[in-house]
Amino acid sequence: MTSDTAFLKGYYKEVKAELNEILLYWMHNTNDTVNGGFIGRIDEDNNTFPDAPKGAVLNARILWAFSAAYQVTNNPDHLHHARIAFNYFTTNFIDRQYGGVYWTINANGKPLDTKKQIYALAFAIYACSAHVKITNSEAAKNTAVELYRTIEEHSFDTKNTGYLEAFTRDWQPLDDLRLSDKDANEKKTMNTHLHVLEAYTTLYQVWPDEKLKEQIKNLIQNFTEHIVDAKSGHLVLFFDERWNRKLDTISYGHDIEAAWLLLEAAEVINDEALIAGIKKIAIKIAAAAAEGVDTDGGLWYEYEPTANHFIKQKHNWVQAEAMVGFLNQWQLTNDEAYLQKSWQSWKYTSTFIKDKIYGEWFWGRNGDGTIMKGQDKVGIWKCPYHNTRACVEVMKRLQPLL
Repeated sequence: MTSDTAFLKGYYKEVKAELNEILLYWMHNTNDTVNGGFIGRIDEDNNTFPDAPKGAVLNARILWAFSAAYQVTNNPDHLHHARIAFNYFTTNFIDRQYGGVYWTINANGKPLDTKKQIYALAFAIYACSAHVKITNSEAAKNTAVELYRTIEEHSFDTKNTGYLEAFTRDWQPLDDLRLSDKDANEKKTMNTHLHVLEAYTTLYQVWPDEKLKEQIKNLIQNFTEHIVDAKSGHLVLFFDERWNRKLDTISYGHDIEAAWLLLEAAEVINDEALIAGIKKIAIKIAAAAAEGVDTDGGLWYEYEPTANHFIKQKHNWVQAEAMVGFLNQWQLTNDEAYLQKSWQSWKYTSTFIKDKIYGEWFWGRNGDGTIMKGQDKVGIWKCPYHNTRACVEVMKRLQPLL
């Protein structure tokens, strides 16, 4: 494999086609013609559940996906669905009384789980900021800025820096801070900090505020001082409020995702010294993530060092992030082995993760290669985010080289 133009054109052409197929699935299968917006759940056999609750993360990611895709497709159908998603999200998920967004709502749009998970607010900022890029919508910008200020008011730790995980609807302390059952119940997590960073980075592109820039720098510092392990290059996942480490699980997908998102943040705020330093860190993180690449090109899910146990499932989102992160690593190092890893991630995905019958992507494959069963095609966590973003990012990075 070489980085010749013919190869890059082929890679570009395949992900461009995949992007359109992913969004066709969402346009054809998920529109809620009764309650508006998008259906909250479709199972692995493509059965729809119109009465299922609707999640803030799902709906923010739908808004982000159609908005981001439109930047490279100029497809009016993508713009149309982005507008539907924005109107539905801001009408139903924004808490007008206490600020922030509800975690879930009923199918008819009424608040269900009203906790304030900072992760969800971050995705709302990310989505609304992307929508500003394609519409210049003042409403979208104002929503994003207001949510940013809400996070800063309630979640930012003025003593230790960083962001606290979750609160009650009216911003009181919450006993269970977890995003999902698999997470540790800790006050600070890598995952939320990573997505606050990407949200703030995108917001800065449409609202270059100096305080926002300062907080992006603070977030990058949180990663360099606390979250990225200086010795291994892997990310630490859980912390208490004073940044004491909890657990030692390694998440290969988050490693490779952070490698490119950290650099993007430094580049967007245009801090040359920071960019130079983060490039070195990004290279180290991506090299660490590559430890989880299997012989078939897929990237494993996690590793538990204490037990010396690999979780060799291959989740769809992990493969998507590998496509982007290893491509970014090739751009930084000119090492064609990383271009090959990006391509192999895509080939593994197109062969084993893409659902050839119903469309979209399976949740993933087990370590023995079988499809992970009992997982939704659309749900609280199954969204057109990582896969859409992988296609968009690969297209953006390859297009100038063609």
